Amino acid sequence: MVTEDELNDVNYNTKLETSQVPYPFDSASEMLLMAENSGLSIAEMKRINEETKMERTAFDAALDEICSAMSDCIDRGLAQEGELPGGLRIPRRAKKLYKELLEDQKKNRNHSLWINDWLSVYAIAVNEENAAGGRIVTAPTNGAAGVVPSVLRCYLQFNNSSNREGVHNFLLTAAAIGGIIKHNASISGAEVGCQGEVGTASSMAAAGLTAALGGTPAQIENAAEIALEHHLGMTCDPVAGLVQVPCIERNAMGAVKAVTASSLALYGDGAHFVSLDACIETMRQTGHDMSERYKETSKGGLARNVTSC
Repeated sequence: MVTEDELNDVNYNTKLETSQVPYPFDSASEMLLMAENSGLSIAEMKRINEETKMERTAFDAALDEICSAMSDCIDRGLAQEGELPGGLRIPRRAKKLYKELLEDQKKNRNHSLWINDWLSVYAIAVNEENAAGGRIVTAPTNGAAGVVPSVLRCYLQFNNSSNREGVHNFLLTAAAIGGIIKHNASISGAEVGCQGEVGTASSMAAAGLTAALGGTPAQIENAAEIALEHHLGMTCDPVAGLVQVPCIERNAMGAVKAVTASSLALYGDGAHFVSLDACIETMRQTGHDMSERYKETSKGGLARNVTSC
């Protein structure tokens, strides 16, 4: 739990060390300017920065390991049954949903919102694993760990041109956006509410998907902003203090928003009204103004109004 006084003492304007990497952007505007001046993509700049500390082959292997860990987590979540621990007696749903989707697939019962169903089941699988103490990838946090893997899995499943390079570009771009948000605001529900967790995850996933699909830096920044903007003000109010309700379904919604944001951005040219930097600052201010009851304390919102036992 973070108190209001502690939040007031946080210095959000601390500059990153700029002497150790070739492309030291700490804001979206700097990132876009460096991309324009260098002719590099966001993923390429992020890679060059990371490879100052790790040899390329090892770095690629590390990216592959992250992707595998995300995929393995989804697969474990899709295979489990029973109730989640903690006292709420919430049943796992991912396996049943997955089985029904596979049956629909066999019978060619695909409807216009089918992609949303797959996004949802993958995100739910990850967050049920998290709720049960399973191994997950914090992207950017445990409570928001289902969004990025879900969108990445659907990129691989539904895009015939998906490949290893696309996966790496996805992860590198998502990391760049997540780093900017963390540096200039927060990814902690205890500091800024769930807008900082699922909102950031959705922004990262939207940016990553846009990059993997060949989007320009401007389109990527646009996608990240759209996804984050439409999580502004989201509270963190876990029932009984457990990362289950509303957290598990909230990741599914974050994944759906990420894909929608990416699609909107890719249909545009990157020009848009609200910048990602402005949106991040708005999230920071909103989180600062938000009552502590809505920042992971379980003293307000659903946590107060839903009977937990």
